Amino acid sequence: MDNKVTFTIRRAEPADYESVARIFAGPKAFSGTLQLPFPSVERWRQRLAEPPEGAFNLLACVDNEVVGQLGLHTFPNNPRRRHVGQIGMAIRDDWQGKGAGSALMQAGVDLADKWLNLFRLELEVYTDNEAAIRLYEKFGFVVEGTLVRFAYRDGQYVDAYTMARLRNIV
Repeated sequence: MDNKVTFTIRRAEPADYESVARIFAGPKAFSGTLQLPFPSVERWRQRLAEPPEGAFNLLACVDNEVVGQLGLHTFPNNPRRRHVGQIGMAIRDDWQGKGAGSALMQAGVDLADKWLNLFRLELEVYTDNEAAIRLYEKFGFVVEGTLVRFAYRDGQYVDAYTMARLRNIV
């Protein structure tokens, strides 16, 4: 019996704001990002309704239920950084470790490589988030440096890695 879950990846729409806020309401999700606990549903409505230029928000869905989100932010108005995309991602707590992160990363990398012509993808990840680091490494990201006391989380300062993936140009 095959227990493999099929994820549908699609662009986030303004009507998805409650589902995205639910992702970031989970303790595992918000503690792995720079988000704060108790996310504002209204703030997520605004973010999805009025994304900045060059922002692409993708969702991982199972049977039309949103279980993960990936943001790919580009720099269309900065000539010296047009080749770069920054990634941020979160998976709903009850869906972590089930493949949603891989599905979102594959879609994000494909969008960057095949449609946006980005050469460099970059992200930050807490040094103690071993599962996320393994996922990023699987997609060709490497640690470029350590950001010491990068963020304040749950009463203490934590370090983060800056990671990047450079696309092979043939």
